Amino acid sequence: MQHIAVIGAGTMGNGIAHVFAQNGHKVNLIDISEDSLAKGLTTITKNLDRMLAKEKITKSDKTTTLNNISTFTILREGVANVDLVVEAASENLTVKLSIFKELDAICDENTILATNTSSISITQIAAATNRPQKVIGMHFMNPVPIMQLVEIIRGYSTSDETTQQIMKLSTELGKTPTEVNDYPGFVANRILMPMINEAIETLYNGVAGVSEIDTVMKLGMAHPMGPLQLADFIGLDVCLSILNVMHDGFKNPKYAPCPLLVNMVMAKKLGVKSGEGFYDYSESRKAEKVSAQFS
Repeated sequence: MQHIAVIGAGTMGNGIAHVFAQNGHKVNLIDISEDSLAKGLTTITKNLDRMLAKEKITKSDKTTTLNNISTFTILREGVANVDLVVEAASENLTVKLSIFKELDAICDENTILATNTSSISITQIAAATNRPQKVIGMHFMNPVPIMQLVEIIRGYSTSDETTQQIMKLSTELGKTPTEVNDYPGFVANRILMPMINEAIETLYNGVAGVSEIDTVMKLGMAHPMGPLQLADFIGLDVCLSILNVMHDGFKNPKYAPCPLLVNMVMAKKLGVKSGEGFYDYSESRKAEKVSAQFS
């Protein structure tokens, strides 16, 4: 699989495009917005510059990686003659179903269709196509160029051949693919999101403050980042979306999002992306200053 299309030039999409391009694949990066594509390429360039400064790549590697990426705003043009499509658009079921239905109609019958969804059912997405055996989940972790794990999620009808191809491809990217089955939240978020939600509940119930909760988990559990800081990094809207998917899927109250999380998302306090969440990022992207609401 040499020619890859990536749908979505946001945080995950540009990271996925970066990794494929750096490993010698021709990448078509697709987004409906020219501005998003430009920002995505800028992010990739900055990340390559950091790697160059740390002597992890050469100037030639940087040039080759950028030359391997082409941008498109028209889906049909971007997915023409590709071996694999990786969808990294909004974590919204309606949007994904629409994209996959269109991909099925315009892509070659041999093209594998993958989604970077962090929680939505692969089986449900595959049902929007006539090739469910060629639909699979590739859940990359953020930041994609650094994190080693790729959760490989098999839908109900995903074939052994498709799974083996994607496992092999992920390994060739320098990642560690881990195969899981298709249940809400898969493995990573089924375990991570209840922990984050419980940390928010702990804050909501007045047990401890923001920095205190994160300090306990960092120093007591050897986590590199506290759960509230991590929630800000992921995006509180994304956390809420994943918890809602699991709550709807399992019908278990333990996955119900904390009211504080719901209110913060409604107030557009989404974390790093909005400049404020549990921490204030107006002066620094590092979680150094607790948000005034929790001070």
